[in-house]
Amino acid sequence: MKRCSLRRAAGVAVLAWSAAAASVAQAQVDTAKSWVSAVVKQMGVPTENRFKKFDAQITFDPAKPAAASAQVDIDTASYDLGDAAYDQEARGEAWFDTKKYPKATFKSTSVAPAGDNKYSMAGRLTIKGKTADVMVPVSVSTQGGQQVFDGELPISRLQYNVGTGEWKDTSVVDDKVIIKFHLVAAKH
Repeated sequence: MKRCSLRRAAGVAVLAWSAAAASVAQAQVDTAKSWVSAVVKQMGVPTENRFKKFDAQITFDPAKPAAASAQVDIDTASYDLGDAAYDQEARGEAWFDTKKYPKATFKSTSVAPAGDNKYSMAGRLTIKGKTADVMVPVSVSTQGGQQVFDGELPISRLQYNVGTGEWKDTSVVDDKVIIKFHLVAAKH
């Protein structure tokens, strides 16, 4: 059960990161080529797990980064811990509470160049009904006719009430979660 909780916390981080990453391309993200994950330490051991369902809309022109926008919606019930029992626990009230909060969302508010195909994307991350301002570092590259957005966003799972009750104790599941994303979109 404790293993599931850690993975659940990682999932929350992934949701946050995914939303932030998606905010940099003028196209529907190709979810078959894209991924969002969360990395969290459980009993000191890092684990990484992915969200299987998400949607992202990105508008991005490297010549006009200030005009960029993004919105990412992640299906919190799609967090995959690799075990049906753990997945079910992650959907429960103590973790994602997917019946009440079926999705996590990132919506960009501004984008600024940070040099060398890197950008700082400010936005609002909402997980489990809690919203916070975040700053996401994003790297943008072109592969064929597609734009690729990569990044990592560290968040506090407790800030979003992910891991309540006995799971607030960070000695088993660390508070820090890193949301990682790789988003691929058609280049416009």
